[in-house]
Amino acid sequence: MASRRMETKPVITCLKTLLVVYSFVFWITGAILLAVGLWGKFMLGAYISIIADSSTNAPYVLIGTGTCIIVFGLFGCFATCRGSPWMLKLYAMFLSLVFLAELVAGISGFVFRHEIKGTFERTFNEAVQNYNSQDERSLAVDNVQRSLKCCGVLNYTSWFTSVWFPSNGMPASCCANISDCNPSDLRNATIAPDKVHQQGCYDLVTGFIETNMGIIAGVTFGIALSQSIVRCRKTRRRRVHVTLENSGRTHPNTSEIHSLKLFFLSLFFVL
Repeated sequence: MASRRMETKPVITCLKTLLVVYSFVFWITGAILLAVGLWGKFMLGAYISIIADSSTNAPYVLIGTGTCIIVFGLFGCFATCRGSPWMLKLYAMFLSLVFLAELVAGISGFVFRHEIKGTFERTFNEAVQNYNSQDERSLAVDNVQRSLKCCGVLNYTSWFTSVWFPSNGMPASCCANISDCNPSDLRNATIAPDKVHQQGCYDLVTGFIETNMGIIAGVTFGIALSQSIVRCRKTRRRRVHVTLENSGRTHPNTSEIHSLKLFFLSLFFVL
């Protein structure tokens, strides 16, 4: 019995090493998702504030998922080093929950990407018509026009019907060359078109957000898929060998096999 246990020990040690490496990789993917979520929040923040009535939770889902993965990855390393069966069971449950959260994050990214075109024109036009240069949406409009070098919704003529134009003209954020763009020119409907950007913001913004939300969703789905493949291959071996190490047996008993089968049936049902 002792010799057979010694034969099993190198296998368990090797498996533990692999699981620690996997948990570390799992932690890295969490850091990536967290970084992508923060990037989406700060890079897309101006555009999201304009369309506040649309689906705006995708960056927050990614931030929350990434944070959870980082915590669970550290827990997985600790559980593997300790070799505790109940901790490894809890870790497997965490992996399933995180996988579902990643799917939700990926779906949110795709939904957000496709819904944006249907809502942005209306909400951006409302922001232009009610522009006052001070509230959050007005500042977001200025940010968008400066960063993308555009003016108005479809073009600069959107500003002619705004409440801001009669007394203030077009905002300075529309200027193509700020040094050659004074307030009197911006109030003149004849001169202003030669001083501002000719292209509207609608096509530029929708293209920008679709591209970047596609990247976010693609990264999320890629991470979720890779984690599910690796997890399905390793979870069973982890559970069996840790049980062997703690019990000193070379084969699990019938009840352990039965509970393990039930565990994997439930896991695959979730996946």
